[in-house]
Amino acid sequence: MAQNSPVQIVRHASGWSIVWGVLLIICGMLAIGSPFLAAVAVNVVIAWLIVFAGVVHVVLAFHARGAGSMIWKLLVGIAYLCFGGYLIVHPVLGVASLTLVLASLFLIEGILNVILFFKMRPMQGSSWVLIDGIVTLLLGLLIYMQWPSSSAWAIGTLVGVSMIISGVARTAMSLAVRKATSEVTTTKLAA
Repeated sequence: MAQNSPVQIVRHASGWSIVWGVLLIICGMLAIGSPFLAAVAVNVVIAWLIVFAGVVHVVLAFHARGAGSMIWKLLVGIAYLCFGGYLIVHPVLGVASLTLVLASLFLIEGILNVILFFKMRPMQGSSWVLIDGIVTLLLGLLIYMQWPSSSAWAIGTLVGVSMIISGVARTAMSLAVRKATSEVTTTKLAA
């Protein structure tokens, strides 16, 4: 089996990163095209994840040592199952609740991207991370300002816009990495 050079490994990883960026852009466009459907889909996925977590808690409860631990884990598991089931049965109410969670996520992601920009500022293409952070912060603020009346369209539209911006940023950064690895390869061949 042939060993890959570090440049080949980076080019391969950046290729997958470009694919991921393009998929984010496509999914973002679909979410913007049908925002209510996208919001309900997000709610349903999260609801099923909560139900799955509840099942895990219930199973772990029966493997716990001690009655107190078992009862506590069983109650937590049942709470997860009830909450997840409620979100599945009432997706519109779930969308309104998840709108606030999404706003918090966008605000945290935006702040972290701005911080990341300052740490990687010397890198070529790092300004895309700053743009992504600023846009994500603004999207989080928009959700808070319009809540709850626009919950039905806000999640789908804003998630779509965020996915597109993140996809463009990821693709641009990956292309910058590919360009840098090409320059390294060209420099090595010239020497």
